[in-house]
Amino acid sequence: MNHDMTKRIVIAEDFSRYPAGRFSNDGPFNGTKFRQEHLVPALQNFDKVEVIFDGVAGFGSSFLEEAFGGLIRNEGMDKSFLDTTLFFSASEPDLEDDIQLAEHCIKAAGERR
Repeated sequence: MNHDMTKRIVIAEDFSRYPAGRFSNDGPFNGTKFRQEHLVPALQNFDKVEVIFDGVAGFGSSFLEEAFGGLIRNEGMDKSFLDTTLFFSASEPDLEDDIQLAEHCIKAAGERR
């Protein structure tokens, strides 16, 4: 664990400006791939993970639900762990709704557990 280290994931630069869909058959930049290749390794290796939403053309709810809700549902992570480790940011005000949806996906998955 890299203590006191924060991993920043800029979705538009590190993954795609056009994330979409839930599974691999939904396209190359789907929520499952983002979760497995970016979120899980970062959460396992860093104290804090900041996901930056800036620069993305838009988010589908299926992408956000699979990427973030899937951390609890598919990866077995605790909501309390995510609450203290995973953070979202954006300088573009129109992305605030997407951040709130990502947070809601984690909350809803945690309640279903």
